[in-house]
Amino acid sequence: MLIIVLMYICICNAITERQVKAAVEGGAHTLSQLQAELGVASCCGTCADTAMDYLPGGQYGSRGTAASQPSGLATLPTEHTTVPAYRAVSASLI
Repeated sequence: MLIIVLMYICICNAITERQVKAAVEGGAHTLSQLQAELGVASCCGTCADTAMDYLPGGQYGSRGTAASQPSGLATLPTEHTTVPAYRAVSASLI
């Protein structure tokens, strides 16, 4: 069974990490260029910072330190941890 994992960068426009990486590899060097090509950060804008991380010089960009890591996989926890629901809710109210 083949499982494909997609990391969405922009939920509003269903833009994936693969699409952003392809646009950057194709020559996009600014957020404006990503917006023009893909429509990323053109709705609510929440994804703008994440999209910019993939640009050259960004966290995942060609000069970033994490560019060679598999997308999302290197940051996943290695052990199962649980937090009681009442703690998560009460912490968010503080």
